[in-house]
Amino acid sequence: MDFKIAVLGGDGIGPEVTAEGVKILEAVGRVFGHGFSLETGDVGGISIDKHGTPLLPEVAELAGSADAVLFGAVGGPRWDDPAAPMHPEDGLLQLRAHLGVFANIRPVKVYPMLIESSVLKPEVLEGVDMVVVRELTGGLYYAQPKGRSETPQGWTAVDTMRYSEGEIERVLRVGFELARGRRKKLTSVDKANVLECSRLWRQTATRLGGEYPDVELEHVLVDACAMQLIQRPSRFDVIVSENTFGDILTDEAAVLAASMGLLPSASLSDVPVAGRRTTGFYEPIHGTAPDIAGQGIANPTGSILSVALMLRYSLGLTEEAVSIERAVEQVLDAGARTPDIFAEGAQQVSTAEMGDRVVSALE
Repeated sequence: MDFKIAVLGGDGIGPEVTAEGVKILEAVGRVFGHGFSLETGDVGGISIDKHGTPLLPEVAELAGSADAVLFGAVGGPRWDDPAAPMHPEDGLLQLRAHLGVFANIRPVKVYPMLIESSVLKPEVLEGVDMVVVRELTGGLYYAQPKGRSETPQGWTAVDTMRYSEGEIERVLRVGFELARGRRKKLTSVDKANVLECSRLWRQTATRLGGEYPDVELEHVLVDACAMQLIQRPSRFDVIVSENTFGDILTDEAAVLAASMGLLPSASLSDVPVAGRRTTGFYEPIHGTAPDIAGQGIANPTGSILSVALMLRYSLGLTEEAVSIERAVEQVLDAGARTPDIFAEGAQQVSTAEMGDRVVSALE
Protein backbone atom coordinates (compact mmCIF):
# COMPACT_ATOMS: atom_id res chain seq x y z
CA MET A 1 0.00 0.00 0.00
CA ASP A 2 1.14 3.57 -0.67
CA PHE A 3 0.63 6.50 1.70
CA LYS A 4 1.43 10.21 1.74
CA ILE A 5 2.87 11.46 5.02
CA ALA A 6 3.51 15.12 5.88
CA VAL A 7 6.64 15.46 8.05
CA LEU A 8 6.83 18.69 10.08
CA GLY A 9 9.84 18.63 12.39
CA GLY A 10 9.40 22.07 13.92
CA ASP A 11 11.88 23.53 16.42
CA GLY A 12 14.52 22.45 18.93
CA ILE A 13 14.84 18.67 19.17
CA GLY A 14 11.72 18.26 17.01
CA PRO A 15 13.63 17.61 13.76
CA GLU A 16 16.05 15.22 15.51
CA VAL A 17 13.44 12.92 16.99
CA THR A 18 11.20 13.16 13.92
CA ALA A 19 14.11 11.94 11.77
CA GLU A 20 14.19 8.76 13.85
CA GLY A 21 10.45 8.32 13.46
CA VAL A 22 10.92 8.60 9.69
CA LYS A 23 13.72 6.02 9.89
CA ILE A 24 11.33 3.53 11.53
CA LEU A 25 8.57 4.33 9.03
CA GLU A 26 10.95 3.58 6.15
CA ALA A 27 11.96 0.32 7.85
CA VAL A 28 8.29 -0.68 8.07
CA GLY A 29 8.03 -0.01 4.33
CA ARG A 30 10.94 -2.36 3.63
CA VAL A 31 9.74 -5.12 5.94
CA PHE A 32 6.06 -5.08 5.02
CA GLY A 33 6.23 -3.83 1.43
CA HIS A 34 4.50 -0.48 1.85
CA GLY A 35 5.37 2.78 0.12
CA PHE A 36 5.55 6.03 2.07
CA SER A 37 5.77 9.32 0.19
CA LEU A 38 7.25 11.82 2.64
CA GLU A 39 6.80 15.56 2.15
CA THR A 40 8.36 18.07 4.55
CA GLY A 41 7.42 21.59 5.64
CA ASP A 42 8.26 24.28 8.20
CA VAL A 43 6.06 25.11 11.16
CA GLY A 44 6.49 27.07 14.37
CA GLY A 45 9.50 29.20 15.21
CA ILE A 46 11.54 28.12 12.20
CA SER A 47 8.64 29.16 9.97
CA ILE A 48 8.44 32.56 11.69
CA ASP A 49 12.16 33.08 11.07
CA LYS A 50 12.09 31.93 7.45
CA HIS A 51 8.63 33.02 6.29
CA GLY A 52 7.33 35.56 8.80
CA THR A 53 4.45 33.33 9.93
CA PRO A 54 4.20 30.19 12.10
CA LEU A 55 2.23 28.37 9.41
CA LEU A 56 2.20 28.97 5.68
CA PRO A 57 -1.06 28.22 3.81
CA GLU A 58 0.77 25.73 1.60
CA VAL A 59 2.04 23.82 4.64
CA ALA A 60 -1.49 23.67 6.03
CA GLU A 61 -2.64 22.38 2.64
CA LEU A 62 0.16 19.78 2.62
CA ALA A 63 -0.97 18.53 6.03
CA GLY A 64 -4.60 18.44 4.95
CA SER A 65 -3.89 16.44 1.80
CA ALA A 66 -1.72 13.82 3.55
CA ASP A 67 -2.89 10.50 4.97
CA ALA A 68 -1.28 11.52 8.24
CA VAL A 69 1.04 14.12 9.77
CA LEU A 70 4.21 13.30 11.72
CA PHE A 71 5.08 16.29 13.89
CA GLY A 72 8.02 17.20 16.13
CA ALA A 73 7.59 20.16 18.48
CA VAL A 74 7.41 23.95 18.30
CA GLY A 75 8.51 26.87 20.44
CA GLY A 76 11.48 28.07 22.42
CA PRO A 77 12.80 31.02 24.44
CA ARG A 78 13.70 33.09 21.39
CA TRP A 79 10.02 33.39 20.44
CA ASP A 80 8.59 33.75 23.97
CA ASP A 81 8.09 37.52 24.06
CA PRO A 82 4.44 37.98 25.21
CA ALA A 83 4.24 41.20 23.19
CA ALA A 84 5.21 39.48 19.93
CA PRO A 85 2.44 39.53 17.30
CA MET A 86 2.77 35.77 16.71
CA HIS A 87 4.17 32.72 18.47
CA PRO A 88 5.26 29.25 17.28
CA GLU A 89 2.37 27.62 19.12
CA ASP A 90 -0.06 29.58 16.94
CA GLY A 91 1.00 27.37 14.04
CA LEU A 92 0.23 24.23 16.02
CA LEU A 93 -3.20 25.46 17.05
CA GLN A 94 -3.95 26.47 13.45
CA LEU A 95 -2.92 23.03 12.21
CA ARG A 96 -5.17 21.27 14.70
CA ALA A 97 -8.11 23.43 13.68
CA HIS A 98 -7.34 22.98 9.97
CA LEU A 99 -7.23 19.20 10.27
CA GLY A 100 -10.26 19.04 12.54
CA VAL A 101 -8.47 16.83 15.05
CA PHE A 102 -10.47 17.04 18.26
CA ALA A 103 -9.27 14.11 20.36
CA ASN A 104 -5.71 13.80 21.63
CA ILE A 105 -4.88 10.23 22.67
CA ARG A 106 -1.89 9.75 24.97
CA PRO A 107 -1.03 6.19 26.04
CA VAL A 108 0.92 6.02 29.31
CA LYS A 109 2.64 2.71 29.95
CA VAL A 110 5.25 1.91 32.57
CA TYR A 111 7.81 -0.50 31.13
CA PRO A 112 8.97 -3.03 33.77
CA MET A 113 12.62 -2.54 32.79
CA LEU A 114 12.33 1.21 33.48
CA ILE A 115 10.32 1.10 36.67
CA GLU A 116 13.35 1.97 38.79
CA SER A 117 13.98 5.10 36.68
CA SER A 118 10.77 6.78 37.82
CA VAL A 119 10.68 9.23 40.71
CA LEU A 120 7.80 7.23 42.23
CA LYS A 121 8.07 4.05 44.26
CA PRO A 122 8.10 0.85 42.17
CA GLU A 123 5.11 -0.60 44.02
CA VAL A 124 3.02 2.44 42.99
CA LEU A 125 3.87 1.94 39.32
CA GLU A 126 3.19 -1.78 38.96
CA GLY A 127 0.51 -2.45 36.36
CA VAL A 128 0.23 1.14 35.08
CA ASP A 129 -1.16 1.04 31.54
CA MET A 130 -3.64 3.80 30.73
CA VAL A 131 -4.80 6.08 27.94
CA VAL A 132 -5.62 9.74 28.51
CA VAL A 133 -7.98 11.35 25.98
CA ARG A 134 -7.89 15.15 25.89
CA GLU A 135 -10.41 17.30 24.04
CA LEU A 136 -8.28 19.39 21.70
CA THR A 137 -10.20 22.10 19.87
CA GLY A 138 -12.53 23.69 22.41
CA GLY A 139 -12.53 25.27 25.84
CA LEU A 140 -10.24 28.00 27.10
CA TYR A 141 -7.68 27.69 24.32
CA TYR A 142 -10.10 28.47 21.51
CA ALA A 143 -13.33 30.06 22.72
CA GLN A 144 -14.08 33.77 22.33
CA PRO A 145 -13.98 36.40 23.72
CA LYS A 146 -10.28 36.30 24.47
CA GLY A 147 -7.84 39.16 24.97
CA ARG A 148 -6.42 41.93 27.12
CA SER A 149 -7.46 45.54 27.58
CA GLU A 150 -6.30 48.52 29.60
CA THR A 151 -8.70 50.12 32.06
CA PRO A 152 -8.34 53.05 34.51
CA GLN A 153 -7.73 50.40 37.19
CA GLY A 154 -5.02 48.63 35.17
CA TRP A 155 -4.83 45.85 32.64
CA THR A 156 -7.48 43.15 32.53
CA ALA A 157 -7.51 39.86 30.65
CA VAL A 158 -10.26 37.45 29.66
CA ASP A 159 -10.35 33.86 28.42
CA THR A 160 -13.59 32.03 27.80
CA MET A 161 -14.41 28.40 28.47
CA ARG A 162 -17.17 27.25 26.16
CA TYR A 163 -18.32 23.78 25.10
CA SER A 164 -21.28 22.49 23.15
CA GLU A 165 -22.95 19.19 23.88
CA GLY A 166 -21.78 17.91 20.49
CA GLU A 167 -18.12 18.74 21.19
CA ILE A 168 -18.31 16.95 24.52
CA GLU A 169 -20.11 13.92 23.14
CA ARG A 170 -17.68 13.22 20.31
CA VAL A 171 -14.58 13.18 22.54
CA LEU A 172 -16.33 11.10 25.20
CA ARG A 173 -17.31 8.63 22.50
CA VAL A 174 -13.61 8.27 21.63
CA GLY A 175 -12.97 7.37 25.25
CA PHE A 176 -15.81 4.85 25.41
CA GLU A 177 -14.66 3.13 22.22
CA LEU A 178 -11.08 2.89 23.48
CA ALA A 179 -12.24 1.55 26.85
CA ARG A 180 -14.37 -1.04 25.09
CA GLY A 181 -11.20 -2.50 23.55
CA ARG A 182 -9.23 -2.36 26.80
CA ARG A 183 -10.26 -3.03 30.42
CA LYS A 184 -13.71 -1.50 29.96
CA LYS A 185 -13.39 1.34 32.46
CA LEU A 186 -13.81 5.03 31.64
CA THR A 187 -12.98 7.88 34.01
CA SER A 188 -14.64 11.14 33.00
CA VAL A 189 -12.83 14.11 34.54
CA ASP A 190 -14.57 17.41 35.25
CA LYS A 191 -15.01 20.20 37.81
CA ALA A 192 -18.78 19.88 38.05
CA ASN A 193 -18.87 21.33 41.58
CA VAL A 194 -17.82 24.72 40.17
CA LEU A 195 -18.04 25.01 36.36
CA GLU A 196 -21.15 25.05 34.17
CA CYS A 197 -19.14 23.52 31.30
CA SER A 198 -18.28 20.64 33.60
CA ARG A 199 -21.89 20.15 34.62
CA LEU A 200 -22.82 19.82 30.96
CA TRP A 201 -19.82 17.48 30.53
CA ARG A 202 -20.96 15.21 33.37
CA GLN A 203 -24.55 15.22 32.15
CA THR A 204 -23.43 14.26 28.63
CA ALA A 205 -21.10 11.52 29.91
CA THR A 206 -23.89 10.01 31.99
CA ARG A 207 -26.29 10.01 29.04
CA LEU A 208 -23.71 8.52 26.70
CA GLY A 209 -22.82 5.85 29.22
CA GLY A 210 -26.24 4.31 28.60
CA GLU A 211 -25.07 3.42 25.09
CA TYR A 212 -22.06 1.57 26.50
CA PRO A 213 -23.44 -0.75 29.22
CA ASP A 214 -20.29 -2.89 28.94
CA VAL A 215 -18.08 0.02 30.05
CA GLU A 216 -17.88 1.07 33.70
CA LEU A 217 -18.22 4.87 33.90
CA GLU A 218 -17.00 6.96 36.82
CA HIS A 219 -16.92 10.72 37.34
CA VAL A 220 -13.86 12.19 39.08
CA LEU A 221 -13.16 15.84 39.87
CA VAL A 222 -9.95 17.05 38.23
CA ASP A 223 -8.17 17.83 41.52
CA ALA A 224 -8.96 14.37 42.85
CA CYS A 225 -7.79 12.82 39.58
CA ALA A 226 -4.48 14.69 39.81
CA MET A 227 -3.94 13.28 43.28
CA GLN A 228 -4.92 9.73 42.36
CA LEU A 229 -2.61 9.72 39.34
CA ILE A 230 0.29 9.84 41.78
CA GLN A 231 -1.19 7.79 44.61
CA ARG A 232 -2.87 4.95 42.69
CA PRO A 233 -2.23 5.30 38.94
CA SER A 234 -2.88 1.64 38.14
CA ARG A 235 -6.59 2.13 38.92
CA PHE A 236 -7.05 4.07 35.67
CA ASP A 237 -7.79 2.54 32.28
CA VAL A 238 -9.10 5.35 30.03
CA ILE A 239 -9.36 8.96 31.23
CA VAL A 240 -11.26 11.61 29.24
CA SER A 241 -11.15 15.32 30.00
CA GLU A 242 -11.63 18.75 28.47
CA ASN A 243 -8.77 20.69 26.90
CA THR A 244 -7.14 22.55 29.80
CA PHE A 245 -7.52 19.75 32.35
CA GLY A 246 -6.19 17.25 29.82
CA ASP A 247 -3.17 19.39 29.02
CA ILE A 248 -2.15 19.37 32.68
CA LEU A 249 -3.08 15.78 33.52
CA THR A 250 -1.24 14.27 30.55
CA ASP A 251 2.01 16.00 31.51
CA GLU A 252 1.55 14.78 35.08
CA ALA A 253 0.90 11.25 33.85
CA ALA A 254 4.13 11.40 31.83
CA VAL A 255 6.07 11.37 35.10
CA LEU A 256 4.86 7.82 35.70
CA ALA A 257 6.72 6.52 32.66
CA ALA A 258 10.12 7.90 33.81
CA SER A 259 10.52 10.39 30.95
CA MET A 260 8.35 12.51 28.69
CA GLY A 261 10.66 11.38 25.89
CA LEU A 262 9.06 7.94 25.95
CA LEU A 263 5.48 8.96 25.31
CA PRO A 264 3.65 9.31 21.98
CA SER A 265 0.35 10.91 21.10
CA ALA A 266 -2.28 10.80 18.38
CA SER A 267 -4.72 13.60 17.58
CA LEU A 268 -7.70 12.25 15.65
CA SER A 269 -10.53 13.72 13.59
CA ASP A 270 -12.92 10.81 14.12
CA VAL A 271 -13.88 8.13 16.63
CA PRO A 272 -11.39 5.22 16.37
CA VAL A 273 -13.55 2.26 15.38
CA ALA A 274 -12.07 -0.96 14.02
CA GLY A 275 -11.79 -0.86 10.24
CA ARG A 276 -12.14 2.93 10.01
CA ARG A 277 -9.16 5.09 9.03
CA THR A 278 -9.11 8.65 10.32
CA THR A 279 -7.09 11.79 9.69
CA GLY A 280 -4.41 11.98 12.35
CA PHE A 281 -1.69 14.23 13.70
CA TYR A 282 1.08 12.33 15.49
CA GLU A 283 3.69 13.75 17.84
CA PRO A 284 5.69 12.94 20.97
CA ILE A 285 4.33 14.77 23.98
CA HIS A 286 7.57 16.51 24.94
CA GLY A 287 8.54 20.04 24.01
CA THR A 288 11.42 21.43 22.00
CA ALA A 289 14.07 21.12 24.78
CA PRO A 290 16.28 23.85 23.29
CA ASP A 291 18.93 23.23 25.96
CA ILE A 292 19.82 19.87 24.39
CA ALA A 293 18.94 20.56 20.74
CA GLY A 294 21.66 19.55 18.30
CA GLN A 295 23.54 17.38 20.81
CA GLY A 296 22.18 14.05 19.63
CA ILE A 297 21.00 13.03 23.11
CA ALA A 298 17.22 13.50 22.85
CA ASN A 299 15.05 10.43 23.36
CA PRO A 300 13.30 9.57 20.05
CA THR A 301 11.10 6.84 21.54
CA GLY A 302 8.03 9.10 21.77
CA SER A 303 8.31 9.93 18.06
CA ILE A 304 8.90 6.28 17.15
CA LEU A 305 5.84 5.16 19.10
CA SER A 306 3.86 8.01 17.53
CA VAL A 307 4.61 6.35 14.19
CA ALA A 308 3.09 3.16 15.60
CA LEU A 309 -0.07 5.08 16.51
CA MET A 310 -0.12 6.54 12.99
CA LEU A 311 -0.01 3.09 11.46
CA ARG A 312 -2.82 1.88 13.73
CA TYR A 313 -5.28 4.77 13.49
CA SER A 314 -4.69 6.57 10.18
CA LEU A 315 -3.23 3.88 7.94
CA GLY A 316 -5.06 0.79 9.23
CA LEU A 317 -1.83 -1.19 9.65
CA THR A 318 -2.30 -2.82 13.06
CA GLU A 319 0.26 -5.61 12.63
CA GLU A 320 2.90 -3.10 11.61
CA ALA A 321 2.06 -0.90 14.62
CA VAL A 322 2.45 -3.83 17.00
CA SER A 323 5.80 -4.71 15.41
CA ILE A 324 7.16 -1.24 16.25
CA GLU A 325 5.91 -1.40 19.83
CA ARG A 326 7.51 -4.83 20.30
CA ALA A 327 10.77 -3.60 18.77
CA VAL A 328 10.90 -0.68 21.22
CA GLU A 329 10.33 -3.00 24.17
CA GLN A 330 13.02 -5.35 22.88
CA VAL A 331 15.55 -2.52 22.62
CA LEU A 332 14.73 -1.19 26.09
CA ASP A 333 14.87 -4.69 27.52
CA ALA A 334 18.35 -5.12 26.01
CA GLY A 335 19.50 -2.10 28.04
CA ALA A 336 19.74 0.72 25.49
CA ARG A 337 19.13 4.09 27.14
CA THR A 338 19.26 7.71 26.08
CA PRO A 339 20.54 10.05 28.84
CA ASP A 340 17.06 10.92 30.16
CA ILE A 341 16.45 7.31 31.23
CA PHE A 342 20.04 6.18 31.77
CA ALA A 343 20.86 4.15 34.87
CA GLU A 344 23.95 2.37 36.06
CA GLY A 345 24.56 -0.85 34.14
CA ALA A 346 22.69 0.28 31.03
CA GLN A 347 24.16 1.20 27.63
CA GLN A 348 23.98 4.92 26.91
CA VAL A 349 23.13 5.60 23.27
CA SER A 350 22.54 8.65 21.11
CA THR A 351 19.30 9.71 19.47
CA ALA A 352 20.32 8.13 16.16
CA GLU A 353 21.67 4.97 17.81
CA MET A 354 18.37 4.41 19.58
CA GLY A 355 16.57 4.70 16.26
CA ASP A 356 19.04 2.33 14.60
CA ARG A 357 18.52 -0.29 17.30
CA VAL A 358 14.76 -0.15 16.91
CA VAL A 359 15.20 -0.56 13.14
CA SER A 360 17.42 -3.62 13.70
CA ALA A 361 14.89 -5.15 16.09
CA LEU A 362 12.11 -4.44 13.62
CA GLU A 363 13.96 -6.01 10.70
